[in-house]
Amino acid sequence: MSSYARVVVPGSPITKSNFKLHNKDGRAILPSNTGKSHDRYAIYEEQIAYYSRIQNPGVILDESLIAVLKVYYKSEKRHPDTANITKSIFDGIEKSGLIVNDAQITRIITEEFYDKENPRFELEFFGESEYEISYSVRKKEVSSDKKIYFSLKKSKVPKTSDTSKKKTNNDDLLKDTNLCEFCKKKINDSNVIKANGGKTLICRSCFNKLF
Repeated sequence: MSSYARVVVPGSPITKSNFKLHNKDGRAILPSNTGKSHDRYAIYEEQIAYYSRIQNPGVILDESLIAVLKVYYKSEKRHPDTANITKSIFDGIEKSGLIVNDAQITRIITEEFYDKENPRFELEFFGESEYEISYSVRKKEVSSDKKIYFSLKKSKVPKTSDTSKKKTNNDDLLKDTNLCEFCKKKINDSNVIKANGGKTLICRSCFNKLF
């Protein structure tokens, strides 16, 4: 049985959404036909599964694995966190049947690159029965320019000494956010389904349409 596989998937890599629902059996689902941005994560997994299988026909990796992932983003300034992108990719690989379970991946090396003309990811799997990995980190002889990152924390609501005005503003914010994610209609406490840790609200009518 093979102990090596390589997968290349074209297109800008994306991370898995935190948006999740659970069906009546308690199983987590990732919608793909809501017409919302959530769909792209499920579709991306299917795309990964497709390329994994056609590029490695008949291959099933069932041992512990070393994974080397090279992610090529279209833009250096705007792209997902590379640390979070492996979940989307490995879920798609598992769905293809190329690997049995992503728990097999015991060692991961992830590298970030940029390719405006050909964004993609390249992933190689090496079976630990035949391959081993070594790496080193060396100090540069000549330092390069620093790549500086800035905080993207959301700004807080300005404080005010007028407590009545503050309460009114908070009530307005609550009204604005108490909307169904799909139909955008206002929903009350008795008709709400919460997802994504309570951040996403869905009316029961839209929720039932997902099944």
